[in-house]
Amino acid sequence: MATYQDLLAQKQALEAKIEEARSTEVAGVIEQIRELMVRYSLSPEDIAPRRRRGRPTSTASAATEKAPLPPKYMDPKTGKTWSGRGRTPAWLGKRPERFLIQQE
Repeated sequence: MATYQDLLAQKQALEAKIEEARSTEVAGVIEQIRELMVRYSLSPEDIAPRRRRGRPTSTASAATEKAPLPPKYMDPKTGKTWSGRGRTPAWLGKRPERFLIQQE
């Protein structure tokens, strides 16, 4: 059985062989890519278009304004309403069910 140190030495030798094989193959692959680019009149932008930086442009659905929510609560003294979203108004107090608008 091989020892830990023997296995590490084998690993390093294999990694060196892998890197050597990769570097020789990459040179050939790059040359093939260049030949194909010339043959088909391709530019680097044709292969990998530039990415836009920053936020994506807004779509029509994002630009449209949402309809306001119908109110769920109403203060009978002032007539102010609240839809149940956002910060709770002070007039709502501890028992919001008292101010519920009755559904018809």
